[in-house]
Order: sequence, then C-alpha cells, then structure tokens
Amino acid sequence: MSFEDLHAVLARGYGDRPDPADRDRVLAMPMVLHLPKIDPPARSAVLAAAAQSVLGVCFDPRVDVDAESGEPGPWRANYLAWTSARIRKVARRARGAQWLAAQDVPGVTVDVDGALARAFVPGPVGELDPRIRKLQIGGTELEHDEPGPPDPELPVLWVDSRLDMTVGKAAAQVGHAAMILAGAMSAPDALAWAERGFACSVRDADAQQWEAVRARMNSGEAVGVRDAGFTEVAPGSTTVIATPRP
Repeated sequence: MSFEDLHAVLARGYGDRPDPADRDRVLAMPMVLHLPKIDPPARSAVLAAAAQSVLGVCFDPRVDVDAESGEPGPWRANYLAWTSARIRKVARRARGAQWLAAQDVPGVTVDVDGALARAFVPGPVGELDPRIRKLQIGGTELEHDEPGPPDPELPVLWVDSRLDMTVGKAAAQVGHAAMILAGAMSAPDALAWAERGFACSVRDADAQQWEAVRARMNSGEAVGVRDAGFTEVAPGSTTVIATPRP
C-alpha cells in the first residue's frame, strides 16, 4: 500500500459500528504522557506531542500492507477495527520507571521541546497491557502556559479554554483533531505534513479566539471535534478546532 491508502482511512472519517455489549471489548487507543514531578514540561508542548504521536501510529508502516509480500502489518487489524467504530482514546500519565516500561509496549513516542507522549496500538480496553493499565488516568495536572504566537507554517489545534479540560482529556481531544485534520487534507498536503513529522501548534483559545476559529470551521476552513460527553464535558461540546494555518 501507499501513503495515499493510509490517508484514505482517515479521509473516510469516523466509523459507525455499534459498541459491543461487553464493555471490555470496546476499542480504544491508549496514550501515555510523560509528566515528571521535577521540571515538568509545558502543557502546550505535551499536547502537541500527544497529537503528533497519534498520527505517528495512524501512518506507521506497521499499520500498512507490506508492498513485497502483501502481508498486513502487525498493527493493521487492530487499527482498522478501531477506525471502523467510534474513535476513543484514553490518556494516562507516567514518570520514571513507569515511562521507561511503557516504551516496550508497541506504539510511537514523540518529543516536542522535551515534552514526551506515546500513543499505542488500539485494542479492547479489557486487554490493555498491564504496564499501561496500572498507570493513573487522573491526578497530575499542568498549568496552562503562554507559548506565544503559533508557527505561521504549521497547523494549529485550538483548545476551548472555557471547558477547563484536564491535560489527559485535552490530549485525547487534540489527538482526535489531528486525525480529522489529516483526513480533511488532500493526500499531497497530508504527505507534506507527514514529512515534517506532523508538527503542529497547540494553543488555548479564549472566547474571542474561539469564535473566530468557529467561524472558520462553519465556513469549511477548519475542522472540529464534537465530544460524546462520556467524561468532563457536556455531550456535543466542540472541544478542539484544527486549522491548517493560524
């Protein structure tokens, strides 16, 4: 297969396969954020790393089909099953030995200015690797930072600051937004983004900024994430709006 084939999976959008009756069989993409106690990273950088790691999995060769043998990569079946249903991600936090152990679980780690995040191969929540399952979902938080104007050449993931999402919830949401944006791009534009490692800026949007990017979304110039409302925010809330450029 080719980059275009992997891009087409995202371009199709969310699947509509119903959830299984057994909740342990619900599919989700685990994520882990490296949040050390001493000298923690900037929140915006952690979220950018999270978004990039998600796309790293979506376009990893192990999701593809081997061009020579025609055999599917080891991650392909789980990934396609996940994208055919409601997209779910669950972010946890780790430090020290826990973070090092997580590197041995199949996935993709991204470093953004010293901020580290790892996205893993999706799978049933009841079969989560014990090295990931034992990590806490809540707890450690990061202060909202002010990283300055976004890079004018990079996509921007605008987070609605009024929702006051935890860093874990926000990490899952920017991951969703990055997938939607990559799928909405043309294949050549997505490839150009991939060649830059899916680098992006993540910024908190105040009320005025949010209304401006919402107008861009309504006109078709941006894409947004509408949350199902299982945790933290009301159902139907738009949590993140992704723009190809600031």
